[in-house]
Amino acid sequence: MTAPALLPLSGRRIPPLNLGPPSFPHHRATLRLSEKFILLLILSAFITLCFGAFFFLPDSSKHKRFDLGLEDVLIPHVDAHKGAKNPGGFLIHGPDEHRHREEEERLRNKIRADHEKALEEAKEKLKKSREEIRAEIQTEKNKVVQEMKIKEKKPLPPVPIPNLSGINGGDPEDDDIRKKREKIKEMMKHAWDNYRIYGWGHNELRPIAKKGHSTNIFGSSQMGATIVDALDTLYIMGLHDEFRDGQKWIEDSLDFSVNSEVSVFEVNIRFIGGLLAAYYLSGEEIFKIKAVQLAEKLLPAFNTPTGIPWAMVNLKSGVGRNWGWASAGSSILAEFGTLHMEFVHLSYLTGDPVYYKKVMHIRRLLQKMDRPNGLYPNYLNPRTGRWGQYHTSVGGLGDSFYEYLLKAWLMSDKTDLEARNMYDDAIEAIEKHLIKKSRGGLTFIGEWKNGHLEKKMGHLTCFAGGMFALGADGSRNKAGHYLELGAEIARTCHESYDRTALKLGPESFKFDGAVEAVAVRQAEKYYILRPEVIETYWYLWRFTHDPRYRQWGWEAALAIEKHCRVSGGFSGVKDVYSSTPAHDDVQQSFFLAETLKYLYLLFSGDDLLPLDHWVFNTEAHPLPVLHLANTTLSGNPAVR
Repeated sequence: MTAPALLPLSGRRIPPLNLGPPSFPHHRATLRLSEKFILLLILSAFITLCFGAFFFLPDSSKHKRFDLGLEDVLIPHVDAHKGAKNPGGFLIHGPDEHRHREEEERLRNKIRADHEKALEEAKEKLKKSREEIRAEIQTEKNKVVQEMKIKEKKPLPPVPIPNLSGINGGDPEDDDIRKKREKIKEMMKHAWDNYRIYGWGHNELRPIAKKGHSTNIFGSSQMGATIVDALDTLYIMGLHDEFRDGQKWIEDSLDFSVNSEVSVFEVNIRFIGGLLAAYYLSGEEIFKIKAVQLAEKLLPAFNTPTGIPWAMVNLKSGVGRNWGWASAGSSILAEFGTLHMEFVHLSYLTGDPVYYKKVMHIRRLLQKMDRPNGLYPNYLNPRTGRWGQYHTSVGGLGDSFYEYLLKAWLMSDKTDLEARNMYDDAIEAIEKHLIKKSRGGLTFIGEWKNGHLEKKMGHLTCFAGGMFALGADGSRNKAGHYLELGAEIARTCHESYDRTALKLGPESFKFDGAVEAVAVRQAEKYYILRPEVIETYWYLWRFTHDPRYRQWGWEAALAIEKHCRVSGGFSGVKDVYSSTPAHDDVQQSFFLAETLKYLYLLFSGDDLLPLDHWVFNTEAHPLPVLHLANTTLSGNPAVR
């Protein structure tokens, strides 16, 4: 940390003292009288300004603050009565008014005394030699640096840990299934070991060039995205030596105080989600501390007129902006709508409601807005609070917003009924306007663009089959219907795989006339190790135990092994319809976080990470259900 030569006053830095060459004897060892006088005037003016501001600036306590009143539910380890302020910030009347005035008078007297003391200290400071002043400045610098180090290592308040059931186990009884699970574990080790050798500390790996790789979503810094993203998969698979290697790198090298512009969404789901999951699984405090440090760096992204965050934020300066290609400078629904799970856990673990309030403010804003045909457009302007282009998708740009409405309800132990109702309303509108059946009988989810349904479905949209199955229980008297709908989506997405030469699905596929579940444009024929289809297989397996989902998952695993495995790891392919495809030479971090994890769980028993105790974020990082109904706080709506 670089400190200024002298403390800044009024936003300006006092230039360093001109010590002069020691060979000139006429340079005195003390400041000249004029310099003393000027410094004294500046100090006096600054202190007087602060003193006057106390009396003349508006008293913020006289304005009602935004308060959702649910902090005591989320943060059961904090005593709501200790150090409590005037609730809601309302005006004080009656007997309390006298005590309030006495308190103000005490504060005035204290400020006067501090003012006089500061002037005396300034006078004494100016009597000292340049060497003494310089030594004091260096001492202060060292003190600040030391305090920063202590703050970084300072333990967070203890919290009651939720019931962490099913962290280990899941050993299948069937010998064939056990061998398949071991094969997935071997694939994970191949991906990790090669990253360890060729890309360690880089965000991702180029497995053919055998060197590090990164994209603009991670900024310009080496933040070890693959390490953080893969930690919980390593732990779940019992690869504890590899897990400890990752932990040591995070302890020694993961630094968020870098001049780097990152995607708020991607960093949240991969880094904060990954660190929180690693903390809950292992109990290692360092992961929680790092997650909180990073979350603090993301908060400036919410400094917009509406509270809808920017897509990008500079981790050092806090300056935010949106993607240049987004509609009229808009934020993206799937990005600002995919923060809830991680931010609720941050408030739970820290005792600080700021994270919870940020995401609840987003929810409240969305509830007030008109939605064309009940559909949420993908773009929202953070300056004006108005929708951008009327484009609705359950795939890219929209997908995980709907997922997080459902999972907010599940993660709250099904007490967040507001989230559940928003999810049900959204899904009913989606089913009415976007879900259709092709001539060949395949159910697909199209995209709504300016009043027109585009009969195209993306690989990303294939996660929805699992979402419908996960949300079936608790739906509005339609549990069987949504489980069946999830199965139909799973079948359609399997067809998109089965109709290719490699038995791997394209990035998107169409349903126009005779063309069904097939990519038409060359730019949509690639496969980048995506997990969404396998994710849906796993959820359908958990809820139905229909053996077809394990069969389809194994087909996908064999195709990945055959066509994506290279000597240096795993790579995406550029054309799934070509029998000799070119590789894209990128091992995505989500391949280790999601694709291999979902395959491993598909061939594990249901006792590994059971769904009544764990909820997976959109990057497949498991976070425990917060059983808030078990708390005895009066503020808990479940208790009432």
